Amino acid sequence: MTTAREITTEGAECVGERESVLDAARKMTDPGVGALPICGTDDKLKGVLTDRDIVVRVLGKGKDPARTNAGELSRSEAVTIGADDDAGEILRTMTAHKVRRLPVIDGHRLVGVVAQADVARALPDPQVGDLLEALSTG
Repeated sequence: MTTAREITTEGAECVGERESVLDAARKMTDPGVGALPICGTDDKLKGVLTDRDIVVRVLGKGKDPARTNAGELSRSEAVTIGADDDAGEILRTMTAHKVRRLPVIDGHRLVGVVAQADVARALPDPQVGDLLEALSTG
């Protein structure tokens, strides 16, 4: 079966935990992505920052995005997938945690991000339907 390494979007850019949310928003703009992994000064993944986080948890709360660090928005340990895990495991992880994007790690090193669309291309239609239904409810 197809592995995360085979379907991941490589070269995912991180936002540093000490970088501002404004810097993160700028990093999202050019590639047109809605989420960035948050990487610590120790090069370990700290979480994922989404465009929704910026709107709801920063702008919606009246915080200054230039003075709010990305690391302040990281929640508990990030949900990830191993680079050699198969598409079925990706499906189970996305469904269980209700996430649309998963950072792909090899050891502790970020190698890319696998999105719902990547999984949809790698799985048979019935499984894709189950994923979409699970992520759309609740």
